[in-house]
Amino acid sequence: MKIVVIGGTGLIGSKLVNKLREQGDEAIAAAPNTGVDTLTGQGLAEALKGASVVVDVSNSPSWEDAAVLKFFETSTRNLLTYEAAAGVRHHVALSVVGTERMLDSGYFRAKIAQEDLIEASAIPYSIVRATQFYEFVKGIADLSTNGNEVRLPPVLIQPLAADDVASGVARVAVGPPVNGMVEIGGPEKFRLDELVRRRLASLNDSREVIADPNARYYGIEVKERTLVPEDDAKLGNIRFEDWLRQPAAQIPSAPAQSTEKASRKKAG
Repeated sequence: MKIVVIGGTGLIGSKLVNKLREQGDEAIAAAPNTGVDTLTGQGLAEALKGASVVVDVSNSPSWEDAAVLKFFETSTRNLLTYEAAAGVRHHVALSVVGTERMLDSGYFRAKIAQEDLIEASAIPYSIVRATQFYEFVKGIADLSTNGNEVRLPPVLIQPLAADDVASGVARVAVGPPVNGMVEIGGPEKFRLDELVRRRLASLNDSREVIADPNARYYGIEVKERTLVPEDDAKLGNIRFEDWLRQPAAQIPSAPAQSTEKASRKKAG
């Protein structure tokens, strides 16, 4: 089965391509650096020729309100148009758990717009909503730092490893379209401040993490269960402490599931 992965050279996309190939599928990594641009349509017709499934794990290069909305709307419209012409039978998109609960953010309003376009299309679809990734926990700290203090709301969070995200998306991609949402999360729940404190300790980072009910998460006001999935979510297998012992955990990544910079400034 030919599966085209949009954003296939990024953190999740590259892992997803490898997993699909390992199980015998023909997985194509499609991204601007492979000659496929979903914003202009360049390379899409050729990439989608003969494809049964398209998986979109791409993300906007800008988090500014207007730019991120333009990215997700234009990219998704182009994808769905070219998929219909190519006879694609399943559109899979990666989204974020709690999107509808964080609409103060332009980023998550754009993700809802993306989901709405997919749902309105005639192409069978599956939307996979994932919780935050272990790889971006340090990024949460960096965006919540003032001096030597990191102030975070002590709400629940259920993060997972990027490898488990890729595995979860792969399972959905090779299965029948659900024409709805699938949620995936990590095997454990944490308090957000506790999670960040443990991550910084693993990096010998001396910043003090303070639980502050009035603090924001990427500039967004969040409640107790904003960031956790429903009880029927599919859970990953990699525990946080086990992930911390992996060599890749010593190379912190920049945040991916975030809001636009403007929101962070407003929350300042």
